[in-house]
Amino acid sequence: MGLKMNLPTIALFLLLAAASAAGANINIRKYGAQVNSDITPALTKAWKDACQTPGTNTVVIPKGTYRLGAVQFMGPCKGHIELQVRGILLAPGDRGYFKSGSWVNFQRIDGFTLSGGGTFDAKGKHVWGKRSCSGIRYCGDLPISLRFDFITNGLIKDITSLDSKQFHINLLGCKNVSFQHVNVIAPDHSPNTDGIHIGRSTGIKIIDTKIATGDDCISLGDGSENILIKGVTCGPGHGISVGSLGKYKNEAPVVGVNVVNCTFINTQNGVRIKTWPNSFAGTASDMRFENLLMKNVSTSMLIDQLYCPWNQCKAQIPSKVKISNISFKNIRGTASTKDVVKLLCSKSFPCQDVKVTDIDIRYSGRDGPATFQCVNIKPTTSGRLYPPPCSSH
Repeated sequence: MGLKMNLPTIALFLLLAAASAAGANINIRKYGAQVNSDITPALTKAWKDACQTPGTNTVVIPKGTYRLGAVQFMGPCKGHIELQVRGILLAPGDRGYFKSGSWVNFQRIDGFTLSGGGTFDAKGKHVWGKRSCSGIRYCGDLPISLRFDFITNGLIKDITSLDSKQFHINLLGCKNVSFQHVNVIAPDHSPNTDGIHIGRSTGIKIIDTKIATGDDCISLGDGSENILIKGVTCGPGHGISVGSLGKYKNEAPVVGVNVVNCTFINTQNGVRIKTWPNSFAGTASDMRFENLLMKNVSTSMLIDQLYCPWNQCKAQIPSKVKISNISFKNIRGTASTKDVVKLLCSKSFPCQDVKVTDIDIRYSGRDGPATFQCVNIKPTTSGRLYPPPCSSH
């Protein structure tokens, strides 16, 4: 015999189900958090409660300034979870405080949003001047500000990362994560402060975001697949970089990178692909750089298969990373040096299927006309092109 339910009972059942799906807003002040105090214990407890509650749950950090120690927000959670940061979070200034390599770390969450219009202030100025972080050496022991490990179906929007000690934002093993209206801010002299670094991740979108920092605005490591970078303003910084690639064994391919409708202001590079000489084998393919505006950029377009910072490699041995199916289209603006375009490919594995269309980048310096340098590459060219392709060898 079937179960009979009258209309009031059905309505109550649906109401309870809807309430469960809606979840709850959890304000950290209910856990004892106070303005101008350390909220690490309160926020950690609020996260755990929200994570273990079915439905869509939001943890709210209200307006105000708070101190936050190194934290890990772990999944999996029982429903979608959002951290809404409306205030300003201050990191510890002492570099010796951090043991895990990050300040704020989100791990293994399916269905996650970080929002709120707030600021993560990492207080990087406390460490940039130290001798071991002078810009000559890599500061590997400094914490990444925001680290996302194995996040699926995520949205990071309307937040600011300020003065990171090392990378601002790092992604590893993520799928279908979008960044929208994110601000990344650090001075041009801050070392190793990449804005957003992506590694071993697929389906990542960075849209309508402003990045001003001391290193790459966005960097793509091995295993980056199906990446969209659109409407990004970069500068100061080192531009948008694919790589460096080939330094380590068994690196995963980089494939499907689209950089469109972006602006570069006073950057060291515009768009760049970089691989190590004497490298391990690897591939980088299917990339589109289109509708880009350069304002006083040193080198707007760069393929550098001789990348060897701090003389860490045998530069005379060609790179084994194969670069193919690359398109540069409708890139315009002004340059701060005459080296406007440099396509420097590997002697062992010359770049293949590279298309250059409608390039117009002007240089007005006294040391000569703008140059377009080609090494171990024969690009297919079309449209209006200035400087003339491969005019310098």
